[in-house]
Amino acid sequence: MESNTASDSQEQLAYCHRVFQAQRQAFRKQPLPTAGERKERLTQLKRVLLANQEQLAKAIDQDFGGRSKDETRIAELLPSIQGINHALKHLERWMRPSSRPVSMLFRPASNRVQYQPKGVVGIIVPWNYPLYLAVGPLIAALAAGNRCMIKMSEFTPATSALFRDLMAETFPEDQLAVILGDADVAADFSRRPFDHLLFTGSTSIGKRVMLSAAENLTPVTLELGGKSPALLAPDVPLHDAAQRIAFGKALNAGQTCVAPDYVLCPEAQIPAFVEEFRKAFSRMYHRLRDNPDYTSIVNDRQYQRLQQLLGDARSRGAELVTLNPADEELADSTRKMPMILALNTTPDMTLRQDEIFGPILPVVGYQSLDQAIDSINDQPRPLALYFFGYDKAQQQQVLETTHSGGVCLNDTLMHVAQEDLPFGGIGDSGMGHYHGREGFLTFSHHRGVFARPKFNSGRFVYPPHGTLLHKLVYKLFIR
Repeated sequence: MESNTASDSQEQLAYCHRVFQAQRQAFRKQPLPTAGERKERLTQLKRVLLANQEQLAKAIDQDFGGRSKDETRIAELLPSIQGINHALKHLERWMRPSSRPVSMLFRPASNRVQYQPKGVVGIIVPWNYPLYLAVGPLIAALAAGNRCMIKMSEFTPATSALFRDLMAETFPEDQLAVILGDADVAADFSRRPFDHLLFTGSTSIGKRVMLSAAENLTPVTLELGGKSPALLAPDVPLHDAAQRIAFGKALNAGQTCVAPDYVLCPEAQIPAFVEEFRKAFSRMYHRLRDNPDYTSIVNDRQYQRLQQLLGDARSRGAELVTLNPADEELADSTRKMPMILALNTTPDMTLRQDEIFGPILPVVGYQSLDQAIDSINDQPRPLALYFFGYDKAQQQQVLETTHSGGVCLNDTLMHVAQEDLPFGGIGDSGMGHYHGREGFLTFSHHRGVFARPKFNSGRFVYPPHGTLLHKLVYKLFIR
């Protein structure tokens, strides 16, 4: 088995090297695809996704050991198709050079910004949303006119192999290629001298990817994670907040980079919130046993990691409230892990320090809104922040005094599905943006172009210096 694995890795490394060179050569021959060519590539991508949605959902279900086909349609296929449609609608406007004003000092002349494809783009995909987190960046890269190499996760082997085969049937490998393989292949992939590299994954791995990319001065977009808070205003209806937080936390069993990672709740309202959350979750998932709507933890390694988080919290005095206690025994055999609320937690507990990435939700009490905001600002900047409250002044206070990659007011997750909103992190949660026009701009070189007519006004400041014209220029423009 080890020999076969080593052989597979060597094969993928050789394939990666060959395809990279082929894409570079192809880009040199066609450095500026037309709008029509880009639209055709996006349309081809849309066709293959629509034609194979059942197979893709089945493969993801297989990789997770239980993932609802509807959840895959809602969380992966739907935003992928909507993203393609949005790009097709707006691509020609995005491609149009933008004119910029010229200072009086340099007239007559013109300024414009030309948006050029960067070249060969690398995309590293995680396991939690293997379709959408491959297709989302791919849409932006193709819209910008690039050639793409995609490294899929080894933890979703069925989906990765199917996606590779579908893309190979649809695109020539010098336009788009999918790379499989283990961590060694991923490390080699990140060291390639791409013209841009986008990585989605953990903060710790993101730092290593950035270090590898720095060897070639490859620009990077890092979509990482972090502990995204859900902050409840003192007067928010708890039914509203609990229902929307329950949906955002339960989707993909919490294995979502923008899932609510903990709740900041007014201290006195914690018991009421727990009860409202229990009701909301039970309406969505009455039971876990034989429930096709609730997703399993992706593999034993992740399941054991979550059990260790719970063990650490329990040993330090946390109160763990299991919402589906009748299904606890089921979890060990199916990895359908019950939703667990963690109360009376302390900052030294691992689940308060590390991104949880599973169906565990600490509920942390606060005394005042200012104190809650301070506690958010004491932590690394998160990928998402969720504020629940209808008071406009409170909303503005939260928006003005906190930092996060994105924000939802009175909802969770939905900012990611907005095609025309940039998606990205800040600080420990990442850098750079994609989706919509921001994605097009991320994968484009913004080339400034200054153009003079035959008449050259610049000659008036040529040497020899000290003329009356020089003195006039200084008087008019250095002030």
